[in-house]
Amino acid sequence: MFNKVLVANRGEIALRVMRACRDLGVRTVAIYSDADKHAGHVRFADEAYNVGPARAADSYLDHEAVIEAGRKAGADAVHPGYGFLAENAEFARKVEESPMTWIGPSAEAMARLGEKTKARSLMQEADVPVVPGTTEPVESAEEVKAIAEEYGYPIAIKAEGGGGGRGLKVVRSEEEVESQLETAQREGEAYFDNASVYVEKYLEAPRHVEVQILADEHGNVRHLGERDCSLQRRHQKVIEEAPSPALDSALREKVGEAARRGVREADYTNAGTVEFLVEDGEFYFMEVNTRIQVEHTVTEEVTGIDVVKWQLRVAAGEELDFAQADVEIDGHAIEYRINAENAADEFAPATGTLSTYDPPGGIGVRIDDAVRQGEEIGGDYDSMIAKLIVSASDREECLARSERALSEFEIEGLATIVPFHRLMLTDEAFRAGEHTTKYLDEELDRTRIDRAVEKWGTDGAAADADDGADGDEAGDDATEREFTVEVNGKRFDVSLEERGAPPVPSLDAIADGRASGGTSAGGRSRSRGGDATADDGGEIVLEGDGEQVVAEMQGTILSVDVEAGEEVAAGDVVCVLEAMKMENDIVTERGGTVSQILVEAGDSVDMGDVLVAIE
Repeated sequence: MFNKVLVANRGEIALRVMRACRDLGVRTVAIYSDADKHAGHVRFADEAYNVGPARAADSYLDHEAVIEAGRKAGADAVHPGYGFLAENAEFARKVEESPMTWIGPSAEAMARLGEKTKARSLMQEADVPVVPGTTEPVESAEEVKAIAEEYGYPIAIKAEGGGGGRGLKVVRSEEEVESQLETAQREGEAYFDNASVYVEKYLEAPRHVEVQILADEHGNVRHLGERDCSLQRRHQKVIEEAPSPALDSALREKVGEAARRGVREADYTNAGTVEFLVEDGEFYFMEVNTRIQVEHTVTEEVTGIDVVKWQLRVAAGEELDFAQADVEIDGHAIEYRINAENAADEFAPATGTLSTYDPPGGIGVRIDDAVRQGEEIGGDYDSMIAKLIVSASDREECLARSERALSEFEIEGLATIVPFHRLMLTDEAFRAGEHTTKYLDEELDRTRIDRAVEKWGTDGAAADADDGADGDEAGDDATEREFTVEVNGKRFDVSLEERGAPPVPSLDAIADGRASGGTSAGGRSRSRGGDATADDGGEIVLEGDGEQVVAEMQGTILSVDVEAGEEVAAGDVVCVLEAMKMENDIVTERGGTVSQILVEAGDSVDMGDVLVAIE
């Protein structure tokens, strides 16, 4: 076994890997950016090395800086976690060429399976069903249109190195081809250093089912059952569970064995996940994730197998000590991603300070996190701050235990999607296990999310209250607040109505970057004001009757889509802002002429910054 492992990641997954190392008696090394110097994974590690500034993409993506940190620490292995460099074959190869061991599949296997077209061809050779589409990259809109004529719309354009919904664009008509192709290529280049894309038929209402794989260097390949990841918004998973409620025993066996065949054909070692789409009793290969995944936790809970420990053991040359027949699925587990997002605002990323952070506990409740009370949550990285994993003897008991655990989860200081999770536990389709990947985006009544946030607060920890009838007569200026009081030695939770809404931020405050404009569907940002000019200090001052389009969140400008002097209409996209790994179209609320552009592609902006001025 290794003596010291560098974990090339941050947050809860870095801490998760470090704990597995500790269990095996292995010392750990953390890397961190300036923004993470006091982060949980840094506090936990035996050693830690700074690899870059807070905002720069180079912080956790700089190959040489990470390898140099490992050299300084005397680490004999590197674990990449997920995200960042986890599926970067070039980085894996550099580690393999160094004195350190790469804890993951070989760079060669990653290259074969990381590029989706190669993976599709390989799976076809292994007799694994694939979604109809291309096995070679496409480069032009004309090629995409030709494929659409063959299979019919809708089609999906996917980045070869993509994952987590990034670089995936759905095209429903010929008019959308060019813009969606450009966006998919741009995201592929930005997130995966690979602008190549391919095209496949887009299934309308599938389930997303994935199989956890472990394979060693001695020819042994095992699957650990499947997970259902169908509850997604904009292709981002929010709730995952094991086993899938959509599979019967016969289909479960077919899917598991197909995953094993495909991995064996690829000469793959270590942990990985083979993802499938399931529709009308048929299953189709989608992709292989050549790394550990966020939702590996539910597999661990129902199998009793520590996937991360086995990653370390396999990389150290050990042989899997269990047969496929030894893998048993016991009970049910569900994972809830606790994201810093406002579910009532189209899941827009949120920032703030964890003034209260008190996670639940008890039998069957697991928390994977790397934060603590009082910590500031910024917008530099992914919005997930914790994972709540609930397990029980069956799905019904697991749902009941989930209700209890989510009601105990106390977070104050910023918005989270806890109220959304609590809502889903009352949702008939989810409770029945009948939801598909389209359910959140296309079927769920969005007003139910708004009501859930009103009921439980943006953090989701408020005590349950009487919903009251629709069309509450309390008045627009009434605010209901929850208090705990003690009367004659007995505690009561009471709801009190407070008249007089909080003041609306002034335009001057908006101009100073202390508040942002309103929001609307799709994370769209805007604020009204006058012409934008700069004073001697460089701050934006609002004058006149124009409109200032402002950033509603901290992030990076991916593109500016207008020019000074250009005429725009209400709803036109003026730029694209990337925040917490999500693209957000920034639009204008009303038409006019672009008088000033205050940002350019690559700029970092803070919430409230004026981006574009319109006369």
